[in-house]
Amino acid sequence: MEFYGHIIDGHEVPSLDGATMPDIDPYTRETWATVALGGKPDADRAVAAARHAFDHGPWPTMGYEKRQTLMHRLADLMEQNANELAMADTRDMGKPITQSLHDVSRSVLNVRFFADHARMSTGEALPMDTGHHAYTRFEPVGVVAAISPWNFPLMLGTWKVMPALAWGNTVVWKPAEDTPVSATIMGRLAIEAGFPPGVLNVLHGYGPDSAGSALTENPDVDRITFTGESGTGKIISAVAARNLTPVSLELGGKGANIVFDDADLDNAVHWAVEAIFRNAGQVCLAGSRLYVQRGIYEEFMVRYKAAAEALTMGDPKDPATQFSAALASEEHFSKVKGYLGTDALGGGQILTGGLGEGWSVRPTIITDAPQDARVVKEEIFGPVTVATPFDSEAEAVALANDTRYGLNAMVFTENLSRAHRVAAQLNAGTVWVNCFFIRDLRAPFGGFGDSGVGREGGNFSREFMTEPKAVVMQISPA
Repeated sequence: MEFYGHIIDGHEVPSLDGATMPDIDPYTRETWATVALGGKPDADRAVAAARHAFDHGPWPTMGYEKRQTLMHRLADLMEQNANELAMADTRDMGKPITQSLHDVSRSVLNVRFFADHARMSTGEALPMDTGHHAYTRFEPVGVVAAISPWNFPLMLGTWKVMPALAWGNTVVWKPAEDTPVSATIMGRLAIEAGFPPGVLNVLHGYGPDSAGSALTENPDVDRITFTGESGTGKIISAVAARNLTPVSLELGGKGANIVFDDADLDNAVHWAVEAIFRNAGQVCLAGSRLYVQRGIYEEFMVRYKAAAEALTMGDPKDPATQFSAALASEEHFSKVKGYLGTDALGGGQILTGGLGEGWSVRPTIITDAPQDARVVKEEIFGPVTVATPFDSEAEAVALANDTRYGLNAMVFTENLSRAHRVAAQLNAGTVWVNCFFIRDLRAPFGGFGDSGVGREGGNFSREFMTEPKAVVMQISPA
């Protein structure tokens, strides 16, 4: 059984007190690896390494081209080790292996995009009428704490870590305790790629009263970027405020999927399945509230139910599996299971799905649930969608916006004017029209309300990961 340690100051190391934690495969429900269990001393050690590497190392000053070269070398190594990275995420959280391989490709894209984006980004030249000239610079901020979630361990980790590195910062990356292995592998690959010691550190451990809280409380951390549950985001934000540490929070979601009666039904059904059943619904962007115009509701639901039931459910390590027969952990399975009870349904009916074997929930569709039911209001983070008919465009928008979340929404229509009109009215950070999960890494990513604070991606990541500076020069004598 392999041991996966912290990556601190260019070395893979155990915890200072020797503590470890088991890494459980949710499909077999057995331990498959042992991982270092960090605490406050390990967090402080990782931050100190990152601080020293930033203050005294070459990374912030080596220039964009050299950083770009090293990051592309890391991306090359990721491609060469794609199977190991993908299997790590599959064994850690039960994601089907074909989806994990796709996540590796997306992660490689994150590395290459931010490496190139930082080098090609431009500042502003601001000519003035007073014999002066102003321009902007973007200086690295220092030490970035990147806290990533368990549902896309590698992909969302690289989404946070790589813009920080590209702009010259050093990083302490804390992956979720349930999905730690791919982060250690990435740390090993960064060492192999030639990253200077202390530039990319990986810290394992739990959150409250452990490595996570110690990391966010450390005054030598200059930025905190977190993806996870909304309640945890509020705690991190409060802690960070004590040190005036800026935070970027990508939190929960309760995505609305609106299907109008002029939609391409085959396309709409396909994406409705992907939006809630991919990764067993363990996606912050999941289309968990489905609103279908009444004229096509019955036909759509027949197709939707059949497509859900046709998904191949099984061992996530089998390439033929489309839908994993395991949620990410026993704790999470218990949470999702709780939403299938009478109280949570609020009078709604399970059209198809329900509990499976082990820690699994089958693709589940709920109908006839009132809008104040828990299954409608709360983020389930599982393969459970609630379908509701609507009559008018105004009603669809009102239903979609009736939530404390605002991460994303989907609109299916062949009416161009309606697509633009509805997209503008939806309180969501991303609106997909006739598709789902398509990303342009230059675009802002984040949400309204309880879905987070700030935006990431492209120049939005640059703004967060740097200190913008104005330089004003006199070019003519006063």
